[in-house]
This record gives sequence, C-alpha cells and structure tokens, in this order.
Amino acid sequence: MYINEITPKEIVKGYKARFVHTESHTIAFWEVEAGAEIPIHSHFHEQTMVVNEGKFEFTLNNETKIYEAGMFVNIPPHAKHGGKAITNCKLTDIFCPVREDYK
Repeated sequence: MYINEITPKEIVKGYKARFVHTESHTIAFWEVEAGAEIPIHSHFHEQTMVVNEGKFEFTLNNETKIYEAGMFVNIPPHAKHGGKAITNCKLTDIFCPVREDYK
C-alpha cells in the first residue's frame, strides 16, 4: 500500500493526516497549511515529531523553537506542547501507544 492511498483526515483545521496504525504505534503523515495552529495540549502518548518539509514553530514546556526540514523533537508523555505552521509543512508524528482517537 502507498501512503497516498490512505484517505486523509482533518483533525484540526489545516491539519490533514494519513494514519498508519500498528500493534503498538500510530504514525501520522501530516500536511499542514501555513498559519494553521494546534493549541497547547498534552496526552499520555510519547510522541516524536519530524519536520519533512517547511518551517514549523513548536512549543514544548513553554520553550518555543523553529523546526525546519530534517529536524525532530521527542515529546514525553503529559508534556504540554503545540505549534504553528510558518509555511506549508509536511510532518510525521510517531505516537506510542496507538492513538485510538485517530482510528
């Protein structure tokens, strides 16, 4: 199967993802519109975010940085985080355990 064969879901305005669920992980392939924001939030999942294309302003535990293509960040469980696409972006998120709410 190809990633582009998976129907994208818009989870938050401007954030559309194609999801792959394994027994222990959820992998999200996001396409994010410039200017789209995800509010500060937390969850019990460990998360790793990779920026594949574009520039993404990301806040983790009150520290804000600009992430560009090739950069990644690990988000521990329950850590407060959120972000905003500075440009159109392609991001990959890996969650453990599975995000049942994204199925």
